[in-house]
Amino acid sequence: MTAQLSTGSARRTTFELVDQRIAALQTGDESAPPVLLVAGYTGSKEDFGPVLDPLAEAGYFVTAIDLPGQYESPGLPAAADYTPDRLAVAVLGVAAALGADVRLLGHSFGGLVSRAAVIAQPDRFGSLTLLCSGPAHLGGTRRLSMDTLEPVLAASGLPGVYAAMQSAALGDPAFVAPPDDLADFLERRFLGGSPQMLQGMADALRTEPDRVDDLAATGVPVLVTHGVDDDAWPIDAQADMAQRLGARYAPIRDAAHSPAIENPTGLATTLVGFWQS
Repeated sequence: MTAQLSTGSARRTTFELVDQRIAALQTGDESAPPVLLVAGYTGSKEDFGPVLDPLAEAGYFVTAIDLPGQYESPGLPAAADYTPDRLAVAVLGVAAALGADVRLLGHSFGGLVSRAAVIAQPDRFGSLTLLCSGPAHLGGTRRLSMDTLEPVLAASGLPGVYAAMQSAALGDPAFVAPPDDLADFLERRFLGGSPQMLQGMADALRTEPDRVDDLAATGVPVLVTHGVDDDAWPIDAQADMAQRLGARYAPIRDAAHSPAIENPTGLATTLVGFWQS
Protein backbone atom coordinates (compact mmCIF):
# COMPACT_ATOMS: atom_id res chain seq x y z
CA MET A 1 0.00 0.00 0.00
CA THR A 2 3.00 2.35 0.29
CA ALA A 3 4.27 1.34 -3.14
CA GLN A 4 4.25 4.84 -4.68
CA LEU A 5 6.54 5.97 -1.87
CA SER A 6 9.02 3.15 -2.51
CA THR A 7 11.12 4.26 -5.46
CA GLY A 8 14.27 2.41 -4.40
CA SER A 9 17.54 3.82 -5.67
CA ALA A 10 15.91 6.00 -8.33
CA ARG A 11 17.00 9.63 -8.38
CA ARG A 12 14.85 12.62 -9.27
CA THR A 13 15.79 14.54 -12.39
CA THR A 14 14.27 16.75 -15.09
CA PHE A 15 14.38 16.90 -18.87
CA GLU A 16 14.53 20.41 -20.28
CA LEU A 17 12.71 20.23 -23.59
CA VAL A 18 11.60 23.02 -25.91
CA ASP A 19 9.03 24.98 -23.87
CA GLN A 20 8.59 22.06 -21.47
CA ARG A 21 10.18 20.68 -18.31
CA ILE A 22 9.50 17.01 -17.64
CA ALA A 23 9.99 15.57 -14.15
CA ALA A 24 11.43 12.07 -13.99
CA LEU A 25 12.79 9.25 -11.87
CA GLN A 26 15.85 7.41 -13.20
CA THR A 27 17.82 4.37 -12.12
CA GLY A 28 20.30 1.95 -13.62
CA ASP A 29 23.48 2.11 -15.71
CA GLU A 30 23.27 4.96 -18.20
CA SER A 31 25.07 2.82 -20.79
CA ALA A 32 22.40 0.10 -20.56
CA PRO A 33 19.45 -0.18 -23.00
CA PRO A 34 16.96 2.61 -22.25
CA VAL A 35 13.45 2.06 -20.92
CA LEU A 36 10.87 4.86 -20.78
CA LEU A 37 7.74 4.51 -18.60
CA VAL A 38 4.76 6.84 -19.15
CA ALA A 39 2.13 7.29 -16.43
CA GLY A 40 -1.64 7.20 -16.84
CA TYR A 41 -4.50 9.62 -16.13
CA THR A 42 -4.27 11.14 -12.62
CA GLY A 43 -1.05 9.15 -12.13
CA SER A 44 2.64 9.99 -11.97
CA LYS A 45 6.09 8.49 -12.30
CA GLU A 46 5.84 7.17 -8.74
CA ASP A 47 3.25 4.63 -9.90
CA PHE A 48 6.17 2.65 -11.34
CA GLY A 49 8.18 2.82 -8.09
CA PRO A 50 8.20 -0.91 -7.26
CA VAL A 51 9.51 -1.97 -10.70
CA LEU A 52 12.24 0.65 -11.16
CA ASP A 53 15.04 -1.18 -9.35
CA PRO A 54 14.06 -4.67 -10.61
CA LEU A 55 14.22 -3.46 -14.21
CA ALA A 56 17.55 -1.73 -13.58
CA GLU A 57 18.91 -4.89 -11.96
CA ALA A 58 17.83 -6.81 -15.08
CA GLY A 59 20.18 -4.64 -17.14
CA TYR A 60 18.21 -1.57 -18.22
CA PHE A 61 18.51 2.19 -17.78
CA VAL A 62 15.03 3.08 -16.54
CA THR A 63 13.25 6.44 -16.75
CA ALA A 64 9.71 7.12 -15.51
CA ILE A 65 8.10 10.49 -16.24
CA ASP A 66 5.23 12.76 -15.32
CA LEU A 67 3.47 13.93 -18.45
CA PRO A 68 2.87 17.69 -18.71
CA GLY A 69 0.44 18.79 -16.04
CA GLN A 70 0.94 15.68 -13.89
CA TYR A 71 2.36 16.14 -10.39
CA GLU A 72 5.84 17.70 -10.85
CA SER A 73 5.78 18.48 -14.60
CA PRO A 74 4.46 21.98 -15.38
CA GLY A 75 1.22 22.01 -17.33
CA LEU A 76 0.25 23.20 -20.79
CA PRO A 77 -2.01 26.24 -21.23
CA ALA A 78 -5.31 24.72 -22.36
CA ALA A 79 -7.31 21.51 -22.04
CA ALA A 80 -7.03 21.08 -25.81
CA ASP A 81 -3.26 20.64 -25.40
CA TYR A 82 -3.71 17.26 -23.67
CA THR A 83 -4.49 15.07 -26.67
CA PRO A 84 -2.31 11.97 -27.15
CA ASP A 85 -0.68 13.54 -30.23
CA ARG A 86 0.20 16.74 -28.36
CA LEU A 87 1.52 14.91 -25.31
CA ALA A 88 3.51 12.56 -27.55
CA VAL A 89 5.80 15.52 -28.27
CA ALA A 90 7.07 15.34 -24.68
CA VAL A 91 7.54 11.56 -24.88
CA LEU A 92 9.49 11.95 -28.11
CA GLY A 93 11.65 14.66 -26.56
CA VAL A 94 12.58 12.48 -23.60
CA ALA A 95 13.14 9.47 -25.87
CA ALA A 96 15.52 11.50 -28.03
CA ALA A 97 17.53 12.39 -24.92
CA LEU A 98 17.75 8.71 -23.92
CA GLY A 99 19.18 7.51 -27.22
CA ALA A 100 18.30 4.84 -29.75
CA ASP A 101 16.10 1.75 -29.48
CA VAL A 102 14.04 2.98 -26.53
CA ARG A 103 11.76 0.40 -24.93
CA LEU A 104 8.60 2.43 -24.37
CA LEU A 105 5.80 1.54 -21.95
CA GLY A 106 2.55 3.44 -21.50
CA HIS A 107 0.12 2.73 -18.67
CA SER A 108 -3.61 3.30 -19.30
CA PHE A 109 -3.96 6.81 -20.82
CA GLY A 110 -0.17 6.82 -21.07
CA GLY A 111 -0.60 3.93 -23.49
CA LEU A 112 -2.61 6.15 -25.84
CA VAL A 113 0.09 8.80 -25.62
CA SER A 114 2.86 6.26 -26.16
CA ARG A 115 1.01 4.81 -29.14
CA ALA A 116 0.84 8.29 -30.69
CA ALA A 117 4.59 8.72 -30.16
CA VAL A 118 5.39 5.42 -31.89
CA ILE A 119 3.08 6.23 -34.81
CA ALA A 120 4.76 9.64 -35.19
CA GLN A 121 8.38 8.37 -35.02
CA PRO A 122 8.55 4.57 -35.11
CA ASP A 123 12.31 4.54 -35.74
CA ARG A 124 12.86 6.04 -32.30
CA PHE A 125 11.60 2.94 -30.47
CA GLY A 126 12.72 -0.66 -30.13
CA SER A 127 9.36 -1.78 -28.77
CA LEU A 128 6.10 -0.61 -27.21
CA THR A 129 4.30 -2.07 -24.21
CA LEU A 130 0.63 -1.19 -23.74
CA LEU A 131 -0.08 -1.73 -20.04
CA CYS A 132 -3.79 -1.76 -19.13
CA SER A 133 -4.53 0.36 -22.19
CA GLY A 134 -7.05 -0.07 -24.97
CA PRO A 135 -7.69 0.38 -28.68
CA ALA A 136 -9.86 3.52 -28.51
CA HIS A 137 -11.94 5.67 -26.16
CA LEU A 138 -12.74 4.51 -22.65
CA GLY A 139 -16.27 3.56 -21.57
CA GLY A 140 -17.84 1.83 -18.60
CA THR A 141 -17.87 3.04 -15.01
CA ARG A 142 -14.66 5.04 -15.39
CA ARG A 143 -16.24 7.02 -18.23
CA LEU A 144 -19.31 7.62 -16.08
CA SER A 145 -17.10 8.85 -13.24
CA MET A 146 -15.40 11.37 -15.54
CA ASP A 147 -18.80 12.58 -16.76
CA THR A 148 -20.01 12.99 -13.18
CA LEU A 149 -16.93 14.89 -12.00
CA GLU A 150 -16.70 17.26 -14.97
CA PRO A 151 -19.13 19.86 -13.56
CA VAL A 152 -17.46 19.54 -10.15
CA LEU A 153 -14.12 20.47 -11.73
CA ALA A 154 -15.70 23.49 -13.41
CA ALA A 155 -17.36 24.66 -10.21
CA SER A 156 -14.89 23.75 -7.48
CA GLY A 157 -11.56 22.98 -9.13
CA LEU A 158 -9.20 20.21 -8.10
CA PRO A 159 -10.03 20.40 -4.36
CA GLY A 160 -13.70 19.85 -5.13
CA VAL A 161 -12.99 16.90 -7.40
CA TYR A 162 -10.69 15.32 -4.82
CA ALA A 163 -13.29 15.73 -2.08
CA ALA A 164 -15.96 14.16 -4.30
CA MET A 165 -13.67 11.24 -5.13
CA GLN A 166 -12.91 10.67 -1.45
CA SER A 167 -16.59 10.76 -0.57
CA ALA A 168 -17.38 8.20 -3.25
CA ALA A 169 -14.54 5.96 -2.06
CA LEU A 170 -15.71 6.05 1.55
CA GLY A 171 -19.14 4.96 0.39
CA ASP A 172 -17.73 1.84 -1.28
CA PRO A 173 -17.88 -1.19 1.07
CA ALA A 174 -14.73 -2.58 -0.58
CA PHE A 175 -12.67 0.57 0.05
CA VAL A 176 -9.51 0.11 2.10
CA ALA A 177 -7.97 3.34 3.34
CA PRO A 178 -4.27 3.72 2.51
CA PRO A 179 -1.70 4.38 5.25
CA ASP A 180 -1.46 8.02 6.28
CA ASP A 181 1.84 8.67 4.49
CA LEU A 182 0.51 7.28 1.21
CA ALA A 183 -2.80 9.12 1.61
CA ASP A 184 -0.88 12.38 2.10
CA PHE A 185 1.13 11.73 -1.07
CA LEU A 186 -1.93 10.87 -3.16
CA GLU A 187 -3.69 14.06 -2.07
CA ARG A 188 -0.59 16.20 -2.65
CA ARG A 189 -0.09 14.65 -6.10
CA PHE A 190 -3.69 15.16 -7.17
CA LEU A 191 -3.87 18.77 -5.97
CA GLY A 192 -0.46 19.48 -7.50
CA GLY A 193 -1.70 18.64 -10.98
CA SER A 194 -3.13 21.00 -13.55
CA PRO A 195 -6.92 21.50 -13.83
CA GLN A 196 -6.47 21.80 -17.60
CA MET A 197 -4.66 18.44 -17.56
CA LEU A 198 -7.50 16.75 -15.69
CA GLN A 199 -10.09 18.12 -18.11
CA GLY A 200 -8.01 17.62 -21.25
CA MET A 201 -6.99 14.04 -20.53
CA ALA A 202 -10.58 13.18 -19.63
CA ASP A 203 -11.73 14.65 -22.94
CA ALA A 204 -9.11 12.63 -24.79
CA LEU A 205 -10.04 9.41 -23.00
CA ARG A 206 -13.66 9.89 -24.04
CA THR A 207 -12.92 10.66 -27.70
CA GLU A 208 -9.78 8.72 -28.74
CA PRO A 209 -10.28 6.96 -32.10
CA ASP A 210 -9.16 3.42 -32.86
CA ARG A 211 -5.57 3.70 -34.12
CA VAL A 212 -4.61 0.04 -33.87
CA ASP A 213 -4.08 -0.32 -37.63
CA ASP A 214 -1.83 2.76 -37.66
CA LEU A 215 0.26 1.25 -34.88
CA ALA A 216 0.47 -2.13 -36.62
CA ALA A 217 1.71 -0.41 -39.78
CA THR A 218 4.79 0.90 -37.94
CA GLY A 219 6.21 -2.61 -37.53
CA VAL A 220 7.36 -1.81 -33.98
CA PRO A 221 7.10 -4.94 -31.75
CA VAL A 222 4.27 -4.61 -29.21
CA LEU A 223 3.42 -6.27 -25.92
CA VAL A 224 -0.17 -6.00 -24.64
CA THR A 225 -0.42 -6.74 -20.95
CA HIS A 226 -2.81 -6.03 -18.09
CA GLY A 227 -3.88 -7.38 -14.73
CA VAL A 228 -6.29 -10.29 -15.01
CA ASP A 229 -8.79 -8.22 -13.02
CA ASP A 230 -8.31 -4.97 -14.95
CA ASP A 231 -11.47 -2.85 -14.76
CA ALA A 232 -10.74 -0.09 -17.27
CA TRP A 233 -10.82 -1.20 -20.92
CA PRO A 234 -12.60 -4.57 -21.25
CA ILE A 235 -10.29 -7.58 -21.18
CA ASP A 236 -11.75 -8.85 -24.47
CA ALA A 237 -10.99 -5.51 -26.14
CA GLN A 238 -7.36 -5.65 -25.02
CA ALA A 239 -6.99 -9.26 -26.18
CA ASP A 240 -8.54 -8.39 -29.54
CA MET A 241 -6.18 -5.43 -29.87
CA ALA A 242 -3.21 -7.73 -29.30
CA GLN A 243 -4.46 -10.08 -32.02
CA ARG A 244 -4.93 -7.22 -34.50
CA LEU A 245 -1.41 -6.01 -33.76
CA GLY A 246 0.18 -9.45 -33.98
CA ALA A 247 1.46 -8.57 -30.52
CA ARG A 248 2.57 -10.68 -27.61
CA TYR A 249 -0.29 -10.92 -25.13
CA ALA A 250 0.47 -11.60 -21.46
CA PRO A 251 -2.11 -11.01 -18.71
CA ILE A 252 -0.60 -10.65 -15.23
CA ARG A 253 -1.94 -12.68 -12.34
CA ASP A 254 -2.81 -11.14 -8.97
CA ALA A 255 -3.26 -7.69 -10.48
CA ALA A 256 -5.96 -5.34 -11.75
CA HIS A 257 -5.38 -1.89 -13.32
CA SER A 258 -2.05 -1.14 -11.61
CA PRO A 259 0.24 -4.19 -11.98
CA ALA A 260 3.35 -2.16 -11.15
CA ILE A 261 1.93 -1.78 -7.63
CA GLU A 262 -0.24 -4.89 -7.30
CA ASN A 263 2.23 -7.44 -8.70
CA PRO A 264 5.55 -5.75 -9.50
CA THR A 265 7.44 -9.04 -9.72
CA GLY A 266 4.97 -10.39 -12.26
CA LEU A 267 5.12 -7.21 -14.33
CA ALA A 268 8.92 -6.96 -14.25
CA THR A 269 9.27 -10.61 -15.28
CA THR A 270 6.83 -10.11 -18.15
CA LEU A 271 8.60 -6.99 -19.39
CA VAL A 272 12.10 -8.41 -19.25
CA GLY A 273 10.96 -11.57 -21.03
CA PHE A 274 9.48 -9.46 -23.83
CA TRP A 275 12.48 -7.17 -24.17
CA GLN A 276 14.91 -10.07 -24.26
CA SER A 277 12.92 -12.04 -26.83
